[in-house]
Amino acid sequence: MPNVTEALITLDDIQSARDRIAGTAIVTGLYKLDTQRMIAAGFHIPTTAEIWLKAENEQPIGSFKLRGAYNKIASLTPEELQRGVITYSSGNHAQGVAFAARALGAKAVIVMPESAPLIKREATIALGGEVVLVGPASLERKQKAEELVAQHGYIMVPPYDDTFIIAGQATCGLEITEQAPDADLVLSPVSGGGLLSGVATAVKLAGSKAQVWGCEPELAADAHESFRTKTLVEWQGAQTTRTIADGLRTQSLGERNFAHILEFVDGIVTVTEEEILQATRVLLLATDIVPEPSGAVTLAVALFHAAKLPPASKIVAVVSGGNIDPGLHQELIAAKA
Repeated sequence: MPNVTEALITLDDIQSARDRIAGTAIVTGLYKLDTQRMIAAGFHIPTTAEIWLKAENEQPIGSFKLRGAYNKIASLTPEELQRGVITYSSGNHAQGVAFAARALGAKAVIVMPESAPLIKREATIALGGEVVLVGPASLERKQKAEELVAQHGYIMVPPYDDTFIIAGQATCGLEITEQAPDADLVLSPVSGGGLLSGVATAVKLAGSKAQVWGCEPELAADAHESFRTKTLVEWQGAQTTRTIADGLRTQSLGERNFAHILEFVDGIVTVTEEEILQATRVLLLATDIVPEPSGAVTLAVALFHAAKLPPASKIVAVVSGGNIDPGLHQELIAAKA
């Protein structure tokens, strides 16, 4: 693991990232979950706390990933931009890198798993990304990207294990502290750890008293195990690819992310596949937010696992993205409650 002191970002890093991404990534909305609208849609799920939804699906690429990707690529020198950038991603980070590279005049190569949703692959290509397909395991795409860096001299833009990426994602947390200064609890999805580590760091460094908890599918619960054992663990690709939440299938937290999580995160809760799908349906039918399953895990925790969370009167749940497969979208809308 990198030296922890060197790895941890500062509030100045986060504020610099906010200045750097201004005009590209937007300040996304924070919306209260209307329980009466839930009931009208057929959902009778008791809630005691106010739940507020941080709608990262409003970003130009439909995901929070633009924050970190743009912050990283905008920090490169003209010579580095000329060499081109490369990343490995199941979809949302791919789009963030392609979007940022196009805006900054750099070539972008994206290594994606063959199992990535077609909507995300097509969106990446539409943004100018050159897509290279590999097998489903997250380590496969990382290894292929490193191989292409060695061959062509591209600049790597990691999906999460990078201080510029973490600082960029942390701008989401900074916005939460300004939009909901009275929040007791902030919930963030966790996969490789970029968003959770960034949000938690920003919330704590900004002086908020809110606790920050990670939310993860139980079928891809490597982060939960790592946090519980205080040891960075890795799950097999065959395990993590079982979850419907395709953006949360990473096999291990990044080392820098893990250092931030150990320092600033208060807990991690896992949810079942059925709970993820139910929370996705709540968002689709009882709010104006269109989520992907990966973005609905926070609401799943808030709705179905309140007993595992600290007491809270106001919860902010980050809906990390909205790039849902159209077929799944229609299936969930049509399903009975």
